[in-house]
Amino acid sequence: MSTLSIRFPEDLERKLAEEARLAHKGRSELVREAVQEYVLRRERERFIQDMVQEMREWQDDALGREVSGELSDEMPDDDLDALIRTEHDAGVDPNARWWK
Repeated sequence: MSTLSIRFPEDLERKLAEEARLAHKGRSELVREAVQEYVLRRERERFIQDMVQEMREWQDDALGREVSGELSDEMPDDDLDALIRTEHDAGVDPNARWWK
């Protein structure tokens, strides 16, 4: 594990120390958890932004609109739930970029 030195304003350091005391954790552990949550959230946000952009491009394409309409007409809601379960059971990564 690498080491990183960070400077905090005094008020933030006091809040961090208090939170560490209440959580019975070290300050470093809390900062590590916070950074990990932040990075994961940003990755998800970028993933969603990429997917939205791809869907916009797909909808701008005549063939994409036609195929999307056909697929939505053909698949009842219960089939979608079954498909999601089947893919999950088969080990399909839900974060994999399937649309590219």
